[in-house]
Amino acid sequence: MRKAIVFILILLSVGCGEKRPETLSAQAIVDRAIEAAGGDLYEGSRVRFTFRDRQYGYYRENGQRVLMRITPTDTARIEDVLRGGTFERKIDGQPVTLADSTQKAVSEAVNSVHYFAYLPYGLNDAAVRKEYLGKVRLKGSEYHKVRVTFREEGGGTDFEDVFVYWFHTGSFLPEYLAYEYHTNGGGKRFREAYNERRAGGIRFVDYKNYKYEGPLPVTALDSLFERGELELLSLIELLDLEVIPGNYN
Repeated sequence: MRKAIVFILILLSVGCGEKRPETLSAQAIVDRAIEAAGGDLYEGSRVRFTFRDRQYGYYRENGQRVLMRITPTDTARIEDVLRGGTFERKIDGQPVTLADSTQKAVSEAVNSVHYFAYLPYGLNDAAVRKEYLGKVRLKGSEYHKVRVTFREEGGGTDFEDVFVYWFHTGSFLPEYLAYEYHTNGGGKRFREAYNERRAGGIRFVDYKNYKYEGPLPVTALDSLFERGELELLSLIELLDLEVIPGNYN
């Protein structure tokens, strides 16, 4: 009897000494990613950059996000602003009214550029739903694979879009993403981050943007990328990047 008790105690001590693998939820991974990329700095900074000859700006005003796009032309300065979901256009400082369809298209375009520029910030918005798909290896490194969808309420006009993110298991930063969209005929894209840098303590990247026109789901695009079967479509580059720290809440 005494020998049996000693044997059980030995088993318990060995079991307690073993290091159990860390189990993370999709929410925990996104939380750590946002913190690693800039955390609270997103809330208290003004951001400016140029993308495809247009100037973009982000700041917070009375607790609301303000997203700007300025388009200079030969004859005018067009300023599009999304303030807490409300759209406004000014031409040379004067407000103008757009048709509903045009306003919707411009709003989506402005929001899309800002959304990608600040990732992973935004992945904790109320309308976001996250699902952990497990660990995978991609280009020799290990990643947490997370699927993101959106609730219809608060999810915007593109709430049916599906995103997949690959967060590095060491840094928790997203290095790849893929998405399926339904506007303008729809499509699937895979993006590879490069040119990582910090401005005002916030991480920014550019992207190599690949397209896919086959039947596989967006969650499978990493396997096609691994085999070199995706077509490079464009480069997504943020130029003249400037971050001004401060409290604008």
